Amino acid sequence: MRIVALMTVRNEALYLRRCLSHLLEQGIDVCVIDNDSSDGSADIVREFAGRGIFLERYPYPGYFDLEGILRNEERLARTLDADWFMHYDADEIREAPEPFASLREAIEAADLEGFNAINFDEFLFFPTSCDERYEGTDYVAAMRRYYFFAPRENRQVKLWKRTGSPVDLVSTGGHAAVFEGRKIHPSPFILRHYVALSYSHAVEKYTRQRSYSQREVSELGWHGVRSRVRTAVDIVLPPADRMHTLVGRQFDRSRPEPKHLFFATPKAAGSP
Repeated sequence: MRIVALMTVRNEALYLRRCLSHLLEQGIDVCVIDNDSSDGSADIVREFAGRGIFLERYPYPGYFDLEGILRNEERLARTLDADWFMHYDADEIREAPEPFASLREAIEAADLEGFNAINFDEFLFFPTSCDERYEGTDYVAAMRRYYFFAPRENRQVKLWKRTGSPVDLVSTGGHAAVFEGRKIHPSPFILRHYVALSYSHAVEKYTRQRSYSQREVSELGWHGVRSRVRTAVDIVLPPADRMHTLVGRQFDRSRPEPKHLFFATPKAAGSP
């Protein structure tokens, strides 16, 4: 069985080595689609050449073209030789639920049970003080504070089996693969989301690094509060009493958060 992660990246050098190493350890091949990075991301991918990781290019049009990126990944899912595909971001670490030792093992088990899609529970890791910096570290080992982000059920159906039916990623903005005959496995897998490795990294990421497509924001209603971030005051540290501390592989799902905790709450119109 061949499982391929589809990962479109632009300037993700902080994450790529750790992310790609993890996927190889999990028995997953990776198609990295470079979106004209300027930070050496493509060179990092080339370090893994011949090990189940290969590089393609998707041209950067001057803004974050999520719709185009997703249509390109839909195309790759039709044309690449693989049994399962996974829509993946560089700042994520995906894991199998217990008792499975690897993603490959868990996917093979789900396949044998007759399922063709897998959802992920998302646990978002974030620094808890402005002094914490995890750039250049094994952030997966070092960062322990997280919250369970769960605005709705089956929000992260990002792993699917090739069935012969076309797969639609665009209609959900990339949050879920939609196709005829979808049968979602009842046990969600784990998605660790390392959205920022320091407070200053978060500010840089959301105020300077990314420009959004106006069509996606105004017509499609995508990107939400991210598209409205302008300055550092729009990024906050999550409240300590809303965060959990990871112990082993035991994630706490007792307090699902419907909204992200690192964006400042916008004031109502007319308020001071």
